Amino acid sequence: MKTRVKKLLSTLLALSLVFLLVCPAFADAEKTFKNVILMIGDGMGENHLLLAREHGVDLFMDENCDAHGFSRTRSYSDLVTDSAAGGTALACGIRTINYAVGVYPFDRTSKLAVPRSLTEVARDRGMRTGIVTTDKTSGATPADFTAHTASRENNEDITAQQIASGFDLLWGNKETSADPAAIAAAGWTLVTTRAGMEALTPGSRSFGQFSGDTWRTTLAPDGATPMLPAMTAKALELLSANNNKGFFLMVEGAHIDKMSHKVEDGVHYPSKVTRTVDAVKSFDLAVKAAADFAKKDGHTLVLVTADHETGNLYPENGVLTFHSGEHTSADVPVLVFGSKTVVKNGETLENYRIPIRLAKALGWEEAAFPSADPGRVLRLLLQIKDLLGQMQKMTQY
Repeated sequence: MKTRVKKLLSTLLALSLVFLLVCPAFADAEKTFKNVILMIGDGMGENHLLLAREHGVDLFMDENCDAHGFSRTRSYSDLVTDSAAGGTALACGIRTINYAVGVYPFDRTSKLAVPRSLTEVARDRGMRTGIVTTDKTSGATPADFTAHTASRENNEDITAQQIASGFDLLWGNKETSADPAAIAAAGWTLVTTRAGMEALTPGSRSFGQFSGDTWRTTLAPDGATPMLPAMTAKALELLSANNNKGFFLMVEGAHIDKMSHKVEDGVHYPSKVTRTVDAVKSFDLAVKAAADFAKKDGHTLVLVTADHETGNLYPENGVLTFHSGEHTSADVPVLVFGSKTVVKNGETLENYRIPIRLAKALGWEEAAFPSADPGRVLRLLLQIKDLLGQMQKMTQY
């Protein structure tokens, strides 16, 4: 009898082990991707897409996506997030307080640990990494993917971390603290014009410091400033060439937010709506460049979303109207190209869950993201150990 019980228990144990080994494989049976492109339309709510359509823009992004879900935006401290906290959720998979960049809400000065961003984890896994924005390179959203600091206002700290980051490309508008000598010393190629960007070849690491209106849909009069769609296409060319390990690219259309913030004054911004629509159109063309690449490549996932909505845009007397120049807590779109399972049609996600979904789509193990830099904790423990040792010596005298 005891022998039979032992055999039964052994059989059940063996079946349990098989179940544990096999079931995760079924649970994770969705396709994994070699590359991920995360596109952030800063300030872009659902009604921004509708506004563009009402003004004659035949939007590519919400006609051609494979899934259209939503993101619930907020920060750790407020129902309404700013770009720094909203971007941290999308970069690091955690919520933090407004104005904080890539840090835990309880440890803004990074004494204990910092949450690692998608960009950092991808870099450390041997993937190529890129950040493209129409904002200055130290702006809140690009900073969230490249730095860790208590405030988005710490431009010099952000830029210093970016220069030392080891990423493959970082392109945006000029930041005054980006010293050309420091950029060159860190192994970057400094590019400042469209021609310089187009001349880049695979294998180079480039730091873009552009001037002018990168967010517009037409070239600047001097032809020297690259536009976001061309920046996106060139970044994909550089990151994908002769690359067996894959890449992560974040592209931000920052000016949907910037134009939605503006209050019409009859001089500089005579048409807030027209300029916002132009910013949405420019971002949409960049999305098309990414989606076209992904379709041709076959191993690339594209996810489009926003960090928050700006302008409190909704219909009034049948006309879409801005009701403020501030952020709101409205849900924002999540559009996916290349998968119907990473985000399901109609699904609503908390904003910090998006990068966790992207990490899973890349096939990263569960523990890999979100994650913290253990080095800071280790250094703190060693300091405590040294302090205790010193205290012990003092008590011996």
